[in-house]
Amino acid sequence: MQYDTSLSEMPLKTELKDRNLNVSIVRYGQSFDLIALLINLLKQASVVHTIYIIDNSQVEDIRFHSLSVEYIKNKRNIGFGRAHNIAIQHSINDNIVYHAVINPDVTFEPRILFRIIKFMQNNPKIGALMPKIFYPNGDLQYLCKLLPAPLDLISKRFFPEKWTRKRIDKFQLKHFDYNETLNVPYLSGCFLILKIEALQKVGLFDERFFLYPEDIDLSRRIHEHYDTVFYPEVNITHAHEQGSYKKLYLLVIHVVNMIRYFNKWGWILDQQRKQINSQTLSLVDNLKNQK
Repeated sequence: MQYDTSLSEMPLKTELKDRNLNVSIVRYGQSFDLIALLINLLKQASVVHTIYIIDNSQVEDIRFHSLSVEYIKNKRNIGFGRAHNIAIQHSINDNIVYHAVINPDVTFEPRILFRIIKFMQNNPKIGALMPKIFYPNGDLQYLCKLLPAPLDLISKRFFPEKWTRKRIDKFQLKHFDYNETLNVPYLSGCFLILKIEALQKVGLFDERFFLYPEDIDLSRRIHEHYDTVFYPEVNITHAHEQGSYKKLYLLVIHVVNMIRYFNKWGWILDQQRKQINSQTLSLVDNLKNQK
């Protein structure tokens, strides 16, 4: 699909009433300084209306109250998706057009948010968008993915790389040119711009998922009705920690929640997954053939 990539100029500062993007950041133990840096970047973006800090940490940090953000302290860790849903519901109630879900450990040039929103306005079929994402060392993160089958995740997590490289490369679309815009069914929740209209149609994050597959599930539901787009014209840096590879309790959480995901969508006999993935691979092949 071809997208309108035109950009019109807009003042760096706009009236608050004209800003149409809310942002939520879920905190679980991250330092005040790290999140304050991200808040500073967001406040420089011309399209941001309200920033929500949803704190799942054990201890409240009162310093957030001084940063002109909406700080919401939960009594316990309620999970990633459920915490973001609190802020998203505020966006719905306030008639905000777009909502950004952003991890605390990302950095970016503030003006990219204007470019993203303008691109989504020009292409109303887009329900969710993810930019190009790099590691702090400059390496690309391969986050354009097919919908996972159980073997994809088992292979990636538990088998030697030399046995599974071909399968994982296909799952992560490594043969795809990451300089191309693509309608892809699985977008990462580390930096995800959501159209509120799409969320009102398909629902918010599924709160049965405490952590990890909530972005797969939401991307998939939006993808059924809208384009879920990888947009490489802008980029961010994400210090991706892959916690489930380092901490046993996070691995257990990952496995339990992926079981819930496959119980919801199907394990082997998921025909919709096969159809969506086949369509995505055809799009990738068409882009290759156009060169």
